[in-house]
Amino acid sequence: MSLDAQPRDKRGALYLVPSTLGDSDPREVLPDPVLETIRGLDGFIAEEARSARAFLRRVGLGRELTQVPIDILDEHTPMRELPRLLEPALAGRRIGLLSQAGYPAVADPGSELVALAHRHAIAVVPLVGPCSLVLALAASGLNGQRFCAHGYLPIESAARAARIRDLEARSRSHEGAQLFIEAPYRNNQLLAALLETCAADTRLCLATELTLPSESVRTLTVAAWRVATPDLNRRPTVFVLQAGALSAAGEKRLSAPTPRRSRRRSGAKSARSGSRGV
Repeated sequence: MSLDAQPRDKRGALYLVPSTLGDSDPREVLPDPVLETIRGLDGFIAEEARSARAFLRRVGLGRELTQVPIDILDEHTPMRELPRLLEPALAGRRIGLLSQAGYPAVADPGSELVALAHRHAIAVVPLVGPCSLVLALAASGLNGQRFCAHGYLPIESAARAARIRDLEARSRSHEGAQLFIEAPYRNNQLLAALLETCAADTRLCLATELTLPSESVRTLTVAAWRVATPDLNRRPTVFVLQAGALSAAGEKRLSAPTPRRSRRRSGAKSARSGSRGV
């Protein structure tokens, strides 16, 4: 079927379906309306069928998983296959693009499929759910106004060190946070390269096993991480780097005592804030 063959008002939709960041209960990170929407979808596009079925089983689909179509979209899927993946939506069905962990099309396959859906007037519906990059950045204390995500860094040591130096230089010149990830079994090698390559006052956040009971998020200088280096082996981690120490003004503000306010003035301020909805 041609992507343009179906009238626009008869087309279905492509839902962006976030999954858990580990084998946890989806109800812990996904709102009930999102779970109900997932249960009602007609089929799914996923990176890997087995992990997709495991997630859908935990969601409680209410029907046999063997009856649920799951097409595969991964890094090896040729571009010529993308129109076929959207054919169910052209036939009026609601299909879900399901991430293997976290949010689809963000540091994850799927952006080309989403772009194709937009080009052919298929509605794209993002569902609320966890995104490890956003969670890590928000919790890092680094620059959430100016940042860049880079996916995976090179594996070869010389190329990786060169890339780290480049990201640190970018961060220093633009005062921005730099985010990247690694295959969990190579986390320790990447951390060692960061601690060897970066300046001592560069701040580094290690956001590990987000949303899980073992979650850990901590931001220290590279110098501090060199003294107490954690073991990140096989623990999914987002790395957030920002060059330069906290400014002297920032340190002063953090260490300064909070000014005392009179009760009357504090109350007046609260009332004024409330009137603005802040």
